[in-house]
Amino acid sequence: MGAITMSRFQTTRWSLVLNAAGDPREARAALETLCGTYRAPVLAFVRRKVRDHDLAEDLTQAFFLEFLERGWNNGADPLRGRFRAYLLTAVKRFLYDQHVHAQRLKHGGGLLFESLEDQSPASEGLATPSEESPEATFDRDWALAVLDAAMARLRAEAQSVDKLDLFEHLSEFLTERPADADYGRVAAALNLRRNTLAVAVHRLRHRLRELVHQEIAQTADDANAAKQELHELRAALGSAFRS
Repeated sequence: MGAITMSRFQTTRWSLVLNAAGDPREARAALETLCGTYRAPVLAFVRRKVRDHDLAEDLTQAFFLEFLERGWNNGADPLRGRFRAYLLTAVKRFLYDQHVHAQRLKHGGGLLFESLEDQSPASEGLATPSEESPEATFDRDWALAVLDAAMARLRAEAQSVDKLDLFEHLSEFLTERPADADYGRVAAALNLRRNTLAVAVHRLRHRLRELVHQEIAQTADDANAAKQELHELRAALGSAFRS
């Protein structure tokens, strides 16, 4: 794909948030969209830090309410460039504050909120070798959220041109290379020649890559940040997505 120009990032969702002083309502809407899209990786991270899954759901909900209502976005550092890094830092701080509050209640004789795993900086990255770290879980689920958002847009595009049935049959081939037997099965189901099917898959994969790049651009404020996000997305997904 061609080089990404800086002008493309002037109206991305994350750049709108960083420039909230220009139009706070527009920035709020952009932030709400980003939070809705990337709720899953935050929940996955919280679940790795909290023993109780119901509590993890409650904490995730509370985090986003506070994140939006208290305007944490106003303290975003534009030099950081990436919404993913900012969001992960914010949820870590939120959980640490919840942990400190719970400990104060415990020692003060009040009701214990619920024991969280140690959130102190010294505890970061101490997962056992056989376990995925909470940060790695967050990165993987973030990458999957990007891919899901791009796939949803691709599906909508197919539906708009009356090719939804073709998309539904070929979607399984877009993130994994199909085997010959799979090609034959779908070609027979759609009454298409195998080479025609292969061309359709190639075109959809190409469009999916474009949409993934667009989704990533929405969470970055310049080309370098977007390029780094794309690199880390590929690393997090492994063989699930290769451009």
